Amino acid sequence: MKRSKKLALLLGVLVLVSLAAFAALRHEERVEQIKNSDEVVLELPTDTIQAVTWEQNGTTLAFHRDGQWRWDEDGAFPVDDEKIDGILERFASFGVSFVIEDVEDYAQYGLDDPVCTIGLTTEDQSYTVTLGSFSNMDQQRYVSLGDGNVYLVQDDPMNDFEAELSDFIRNDTTPDFDRVTGIEFTGAESYAVTYASDSPDTYCADDVYFTERNGRNLPLDTARITTYLQRISSLDLTDYATYNATAEELESFGLTDPELTATVNYIVEDDDGNETPETITLHVSRNPEEQAAAEQAEADGEETIPEVTGYVRVGESQIVYRIPAADCEALLACGYDSLRHREVLTADFADVTQLDVSLEGTDYTLTAQGEDEDRTWSYQGEEQDISALQSALESLTADSFTDEQPSGKEEISLTVHLDNENFPEVSIALYRYDGESCLAEVDGEPVSLVPRSGVVDLMEAVNGIVLQHAN
Repeated sequence: MKRSKKLALLLGVLVLVSLAAFAALRHEERVEQIKNSDEVVLELPTDTIQAVTWEQNGTTLAFHRDGQWRWDEDGAFPVDDEKIDGILERFASFGVSFVIEDVEDYAQYGLDDPVCTIGLTTEDQSYTVTLGSFSNMDQQRYVSLGDGNVYLVQDDPMNDFEAELSDFIRNDTTPDFDRVTGIEFTGAESYAVTYASDSPDTYCADDVYFTERNGRNLPLDTARITTYLQRISSLDLTDYATYNATAEELESFGLTDPELTATVNYIVEDDDGNETPETITLHVSRNPEEQAAAEQAEADGEETIPEVTGYVRVGESQIVYRIPAADCEALLACGYDSLRHREVLTADFADVTQLDVSLEGTDYTLTAQGEDEDRTWSYQGEEQDISALQSALESLTADSFTDEQPSGKEEISLTVHLDNENFPEVSIALYRYDGESCLAEVDGEPVSLVPRSGVVDLMEAVNGIVLQHAN
């Protein structure tokens, strides 16, 4: 090889090595420009921000402050001010963990095509915050403020801004009820429920809710009322069908004339013990067209019954929410028969002092002495274990309610004596109704149909005591 060619080749190699060294040096310089930081790079007190907009996944949301926060596209949308202020709060003192200075290639940080672009406007200035990809090393988000630097942040803003419009609606809420003073139901069955902690109209110490029927004040099942109120408290009011219901929409939801309007009066007590009366009203209906289709399918004996959408509206709110069919059915199940006692004997058995039993034309008397753990039962002077009798009596519960007069044979009757000055005794008579049921009569009034198997258990428990003694 000629000397001139060798020199040219060596010169080319030297140039390549120099270029590589220069690139390595530039890379080393760039690495050195990445530095740790606890710097606050943006300070925008929340109350100074007058508008916010952001674009992510092709969707743009924009809000402006006009006394309160409003959605740019529809001022009627009920914006939750606290939720908007909540996502802006991070910019009151926006700190970073790393700073990359004098950035030339924004693409390597995902900032040439950001996942989200946030615009913040105060009275004096506008700011743009762009969110890029994650760092490979520690999965922190790359952020640009348009000042030539790229920042790494530990607290990812996308946690707040990866949101939908529904996340910012000012949803209605239902309270937890500590003390309810009354309930009013209007719909298929209209009646009022009152609260009385010491009513003389019951022999069950747990009864505190009552309703007037046919001139009588009748107790309701406290556990069932409590469960019903808990259903109201736990309603998930997030799936809105409309946020500004028109008359036409209310009609399509069945809410022009709701199937149920339930009004709960309750007391709120603050930390100082001050009490304030409050009221909440719910309007509940099912989609009329879907309900008609479901009823037709059921009438036709179809195996699959279409599901019906339930709707609820709180007071005069313009928001109407969709609720699961099960929740809707539970709210609509508020008639007297749904909330009354299902037990034939509602008294606490600890208050029973004597049982007079009539079975197959023979009368028997069992008496109790003592209290609590020292309490004993006896028949004709001999101590008895009546646990099976007690269990059978307490297990008599309604399959359905009726006011039909008994026409079948009396199976068994009892007079239950109570340690209760208002109700010293309760009479229970059980009549054969059909092969599966007996009719229960309490204090001379027909009440319910109960499983005949439970009545048989009661008769066998009585026989187990009296026949044992006869032997």
